Amino acid sequence: MSVVTSSLSGDQEKKLLSLFGHVRLSLLYKASVQGYTAAAFHARCNSQGPTLVAAYNKAGFLFGAYTSKDYTQNGQPINDDKAFLYSINDERKNPLRVSSANGQYGFTDENTGPNFGALVFLFNDTATVQYNAGNSYNFEAAHMHGDDLQLTECEVYRVEELGGCLTKTWRNMQWTSERKRQLKEKIKNYKPDVKSVSQARVLLVGPVGAGKSSFFNSVNSIFRGNMTSQAICGSAGTSLTTQFRTFTIKSGKSGEPIPLILCDTMGLEEASGAGLDMEDIVNIYKGHVQDRYQFNPMTPLSEDVPGYRKHVSLKDQIHCVVYVVDACRVSLMSAKIVEKFAAIRKKTNQIGIPQLVLMTKVDEACPLVSEDLQNVYMSHYIQRKVSRLTLECIPVSGILPVKNYSQELELNQNTDILILSALDQMLNYADSFFENQPEEEKEEL
Repeated sequence: MSVVTSSLSGDQEKKLLSLFGHVRLSLLYKASVQGYTAAAFHARCNSQGPTLVAAYNKAGFLFGAYTSKDYTQNGQPINDDKAFLYSINDERKNPLRVSSANGQYGFTDENTGPNFGALVFLFNDTATVQYNAGNSYNFEAAHMHGDDLQLTECEVYRVEELGGCLTKTWRNMQWTSERKRQLKEKIKNYKPDVKSVSQARVLLVGPVGAGKSSFFNSVNSIFRGNMTSQAICGSAGTSLTTQFRTFTIKSGKSGEPIPLILCDTMGLEEASGAGLDMEDIVNIYKGHVQDRYQFNPMTPLSEDVPGYRKHVSLKDQIHCVVYVVDACRVSLMSAKIVEKFAAIRKKTNQIGIPQLVLMTKVDEACPLVSEDLQNVYMSHYIQRKVSRLTLECIPVSGILPVKNYSQELELNQNTDILILSALDQMLNYADSFFENQPEEEKEEL
């Protein structure tokens, strides 16, 4: 499965955003990948709230339509006084914006492609647009689409209101060099309250591309004092991590390992038989999977397979599970990925392992946070994303926004503090796991 990416150029996106207030565009549907059909469009765009159709042609026009209403296929005309058609091209400095003739009509909610009366996209399940002159929206065809109704691409974006800064932070955070020093020292000096365990083991679980491997590299960079890339990461459509890896982090290039092991796995994937298997997850939890075991998505690990650890103790088990999700994709996770998360949470609860959520890429999700990472707990948008992400048995207090290092060449204090704060919470949750173990399985120090 290839990665679905936007075809918008930087200039086109800037012009599109100028049609709105403070919003973010999230790609829902791309016809060249998912198909030039009404069924493919509705499967991904129904009940998604405000959306924007973006159609491309060889004449160099980007044109389409916006509605603030849901697509539901009810067969009725939908009134929407916020709806409009638009057109962008290189020769025009500002976008053309056209409201409906009566100021009320939005679109007709049929089992077709997006039908805005004057323009019907994906007409007859083809890469074309039907133009109906004088129908609902009035414009000159040459100005709207250059008389070219054959599409080279058609995309639909969710239009999400970002809001501004809150008047008060929704979580307190100290952004000082002293706080960074305190967190690093606390993590380096952590000691599990179980004599047989010297390092807490934290398992990272999440969809492909969520940032699990990047998080480890970021943690390693902080404690090494320079950028590192030990874990393989990237933007492929399938998991680049194909082995179970246990990463030890050293304080400095030749320093002692810190008392924390981060475990990385294959990413979760939509397709059945792809990505991490539930039986493999349970084996990882119980400590049966050895480092560098090569996952086989078609056949879970069993006792007779090399890489299976038969004799395990508390130190081999997972002490905290962290679900890694992309802040840009919180509202766009497929039903299959949500189902897989639910199944994993249920099994994790049964085994009794504490769980946290790591929300990555907060800077990409919100421009205010991109401008200044200290705005992460002032951002109305990030707060809303966190509240929507609240999973069963995981309260808001268990959701940790972070920014991984990706393009930087130098460490940043604010980035370090967010990541170190997340590590601190992981160790706190690991302590809860140790405290819940039967007394006969642990010895007090």
